[in-house]
Amino acid sequence: MGRYFALVGVSIGAMAGLVLLLWGWSVGYWLLIVSAPLLVLGIFDLIQARHTLWRNYPIISHMRWVFEGIRPEIRQYLIESDADSFPFSREQRSLVYQRAKNELQTIPFGTQHDVYSNEYAFFSHSLKPEHVDLKSLRVKIGGDQCLQPYDSSILNISAMSFGSLSGNAISALNLGAKLGSFAHDTGEGGLSPYHRKHGGDIIWEIGSGYFGCRTETGQFDPVKFQKVALDPQVKMIEIKLSQGAKPGHGGMLPGPKVNAEIAETRGIPEGVDCISPAAHSAFTSPMELVGFISRLRELSQGKPVGFKLCVGHKHEFMAVVKAMIKSNVYPDFIVVDGKEGGTGAAPVEFVNSVGLPLRDGLHFVNMTLIGAGIRDKIRLGASGKIVSGADMTQAMALGADWCNSARGFMFALGCIQARACHTNKCPTGIATQDRMRQAGLDIPDKSSRVANFHHNTLYGFAEMLGAMGLKSTMEITFEMINFRETHFSGNLLSRLNPGQLLTSNCPDEYARHWRIANPDHFR
Repeated sequence: MGRYFALVGVSIGAMAGLVLLLWGWSVGYWLLIVSAPLLVLGIFDLIQARHTLWRNYPIISHMRWVFEGIRPEIRQYLIESDADSFPFSREQRSLVYQRAKNELQTIPFGTQHDVYSNEYAFFSHSLKPEHVDLKSLRVKIGGDQCLQPYDSSILNISAMSFGSLSGNAISALNLGAKLGSFAHDTGEGGLSPYHRKHGGDIIWEIGSGYFGCRTETGQFDPVKFQKVALDPQVKMIEIKLSQGAKPGHGGMLPGPKVNAEIAETRGIPEGVDCISPAAHSAFTSPMELVGFISRLRELSQGKPVGFKLCVGHKHEFMAVVKAMIKSNVYPDFIVVDGKEGGTGAAPVEFVNSVGLPLRDGLHFVNMTLIGAGIRDKIRLGASGKIVSGADMTQAMALGADWCNSARGFMFALGCIQARACHTNKCPTGIATQDRMRQAGLDIPDKSSRVANFHHNTLYGFAEMLGAMGLKSTMEITFEMINFRETHFSGNLLSRLNPGQLLTSNCPDEYARHWRIANPDHFR
C-alpha cells in the first residue's frame, strides 16, 4: 500500500481541512487549497489508462517528470565536472565566457586533463619562442580563376541561419564581425536584413533550397542570385553540399513558423511549409557541380566560390576532385564540417551515427588534394567544436588554412547549453523566434562580446604558435602533434606525397576509392 501513501495523505489532508473549515478554523481553508487539487490529481491518476506509473503510483509518480525536466540543469550546475566534454565541457564554456567578457583567462593548480590517457594530445614547444603579430593571422582566399579574392581572418563565424537563430542574435553576430574584421556565414537560410544591418563581411551560403535565389518552384534563379551576390558586403559564396549535424538529410520549416521576415529572406510564401531538399537540383554529378561553381563565380563577377561538406562516401569526394582536374575548374575553397557539429535540431540517427568526424574528414580531404597535386589551388576551412587556440592549431596541423566556429560564438552571445534550440524556448533569446525571449538579448553588449571572443582566441592561438617557435600558420605540420597511438589511428596516420594518387605507388586505403571515383556521376 506504500504506492498509495501520497494519495492517502492528501485524502486525509482534504478531509481534515474540510472539518476544520466547518469548525470555523481558517487554517482549514489553506489545508484545502493545498490538498484538494492533489486529491483530484490522484483520483485522475487512478482512472486514466495512458500512464501505468500514474496509475500505480498516483501523485508521487509525477515527480519523475519534474526531475526529468530539470535533469540537464541539475547535471550542468551541480554534477558535471569541468572536464566532462559532451557536447562542451564546463572548462570550454567558461573559457569562451571569460574571453567574451575580457576577464581573467588563466586556470590554477595545473590541468584537469589526464595527460597519460589515450585521448591526450599536445604540441611541442620551442626553446626559441617567437612573437606572432595578430594582424598577420589572415589568409587570402581566391585561386587563379578568382577576380575578387578575400583577405579572411583565420577564425570566422560558421553557418547559422536566420530562423534557427533570432534576429537579435544575427544582428549581434554581424556587428561583432564588423568590429573584429572577420566574416559571418549566413547559413542556408538566406541573407536577412539582420545580416545587412551592420555591414559585417558576409559568406553567403547556398543550400539545396536556394533561399534568396530561388524560383517559385524552388529551382536556382541566376538573376536573383546575381543581385545578392554583387552586394559589396558579400565576400564569398559557399555551396552547402552537406552539414555535420545531419549530412545527407533535408529539412522542413513548418508553415506556422514561416513569418513575414523569414518568407521575405528566403523568397518563399508566408505561412507555407518550407522544404529544404536533401539534394541539389542545380547539379546531379561531379562535373555538373564544378560547372555550377564556375557559373556562380561568373555571376558574382569573380568572387571566391567554394563548397562545404561533411565527408561521407570517400569515392564521391574523389569523383569531385577528378571532375576539377578534368574540367580545369577549381573551387576557391572547401570547408570541411565534422559530424560533431550542429547548432540546431537533427534526427538522433544522423547526429550520432552518420558522417565523418572533423579530424578524419579534414585529413582525408587534405590528403586527397595533396595526392591529386592540386592542394595549392584550394584553401581549406574547418568547422566542428572549435572554441580555442588549441582547437585551431590541431585543425591546421591536419590541413586547415582557417577555422569556423558556430557554437563558440553562440557561447559568446550568452548561450548556456540549455539544449532547447529546437523548442523555440531558448532561455537566452539566441535560438528562438519568440519576440519576448529575444528582446532580452542586448545587441551592443553581445556584439562586443563576440568581437572580444574572436580577438582573445586569436591572441591565445598566437601565443601558442609563438611558443612552438613558429611565425606563420603555414609552418604548422602534423608532425608537431604528440599523441598516444589510439588518439590518431588508421587513415589519420597515413600520408600522401604530392601527386601520389596519380601513380601506382599509392596506399590502398586511398587507391581503392580513387579507382572507383567517376567524375561523371556520384554513384
